[in-house]
Amino acid sequence: MKTYDVMVIGAGDVGLGIAFNAASDGLNVALVEKGNVGGTCINVGCVPSKTLIYSADRVTDIKESGKLGIGAEITHMDFPAIMRRMKEAVESGRGSIMEAIKDSEHLDFCHGEGHFVRDHTLEVNGEKIKGKKIFIAAGARPIIPSIKGLESVEFLNNENILELGKSPESLLIIGGGYVAVEYGHFFAAMGTKVTMVQRNERLLPNEEPEVSDLLTKEIGKRMEIHTNAEVLEVAQGSDGCTAVIADRNTGIRRNITAERIMVATGRRSNADLLRVEHTGVETDGANFIKVNDYLETNKRNIWALGDIIGKQMFTHAGDREAEVAWHNATHKKKMKMDFSTVPHAVFTRPQIASIGLTEERARKEYEILVGKAKYADTVMGTAMMEEEGFAKAVVEKGTKKILGFHIIGPEASLLIQEVVNAVAHKSDISYITGSMHIFPALSELIPQTLDNLK
Repeated sequence: MKTYDVMVIGAGDVGLGIAFNAASDGLNVALVEKGNVGGTCINVGCVPSKTLIYSADRVTDIKESGKLGIGAEITHMDFPAIMRRMKEAVESGRGSIMEAIKDSEHLDFCHGEGHFVRDHTLEVNGEKIKGKKIFIAAGARPIIPSIKGLESVEFLNNENILELGKSPESLLIIGGGYVAVEYGHFFAAMGTKVTMVQRNERLLPNEEPEVSDLLTKEIGKRMEIHTNAEVLEVAQGSDGCTAVIADRNTGIRRNITAERIMVATGRRSNADLLRVEHTGVETDGANFIKVNDYLETNKRNIWALGDIIGKQMFTHAGDREAEVAWHNATHKKKMKMDFSTVPHAVFTRPQIASIGLTEERARKEYEILVGKAKYADTVMGTAMMEEEGFAKAVVEKGTKKILGFHIIGPEASLLIQEVVNAVAHKSDISYITGSMHIFPALSELIPQTLDNLK
C-alpha cells in the first residue's frame, strides 16, 4: 500500500488548488476523482450554465429592445449550436486541467470511485492508498425528492439537461432555487413554455423578500409560477409528463402536463459515497461533513472543504476555502474561514447579487440603518429604462459597517464587487461613499443606496 504525503479527494477547482500547491512544494500527492476533472463548476455548473444563459440574455435583450425604440426580431435560434458552444467550453476546461495534471511532478492521478476502508486509508479501483494529510473535496450531487411516480419518469436535472439535443416544447421545473430560476430563464428564452413549482412561499427564499417578489413578477411575465405548491405525483404519458400539484394552503389540486420535467430541489453531500465514517470523520444530520472555523474535521490531519461541507456552494467560496485549508495544514498560525464575506449572484433575468445578512436577520442582532435606491435614480438607469431594479443596504447604525447588500437588476454581479471589497476590508461605508464614482455610470447606484440610509 502506497502512502502519500497528501491525498486530495475530488478534482474540482477546490481539490485541484490543494493538489497543485502540495505538488509544487515537492510533496507526494494522490489526486482521486471518480468522474471528469473540473468538478461541478466546469462540468455541470458554472461554465455550462452561464454559457447557455449568455445566449438567453441576448435573446431577452432583443425581445425587450422595443422599449428603446428599436424594432428587432429573432428569426432563428439554433439550439444545437448553442449546446455545442457550451460543450466546447466544458471540454476546453477539462482539457486544460488534464494537461496541468500531466505536467505536474509528484502528483498521481487516481481515476476511480474511492471510499474509506479504515483510518486515513482509501480504496480506489481495488487498491488501497494512504494519506498522511487528507483533504476531502468530493462535492455534492442533486437531491432526488420522494415524489410518487418520479422513478418511472425520465426527468432532467442540472447534469443530464446539458445533453438535450433540442429544446422541449414545454418544461415543468420542480424547485425554485438558483438552478431552477436560471434554467427557467434559459429555456423560456429558447421558446419553451416553462412552468415552475416551488414548495416554499417564495422563489429564492434566502434572498430579501423584495428581491424575491420582483424576481417572481418579472420572470412571471415569461413563465408560469406556482409558489407554496407541492408536487404530489408525476406520471409519464404519450403526450409528455403529467404532474399533480397541490396548493399547500388550500389543498386544491390541479394537473400540469409538460413534455419534460426538471428536478431542481437542492443538492446533497457525497460523504456517504466516500463512507467517511470508516475513517472517523463526523457528519451532520444532512450528511454534510462537520468542520470547524479552520476547515478541520474532528479527525486529526483531515480537512474538508467545498460543497461536501454544505456551507456556501459557490466556486469562489471553494477557492477561498482551499487557500485557508492549505494554509492551516502547513502553518502553525491558523486562518479562519469567514463565510460572512462570501457574495453570490444568480444569473437569471433580472440578475441578482447579494452579500451578508438580510434586513430581517440583521435586526435580530444589530441596531441597523436601511437604504434603498432604484436603478432609475441614476442617469444610466434612466437611460436604460430600468424602472424596477433596485439595491438595498443593511448597515450597522453605530459603526456604519455594511452587514448586508442586495441588488436586483442589470449587471448586479458586477455592481456588488465594491461592496464585497468594503466588507472584506472590514471598512465602513466611507470606503464607498468617500471615493469618486464615474458619472453617469451605473455604479452610482451603490453610493446612492448608502446615501439613503435611515
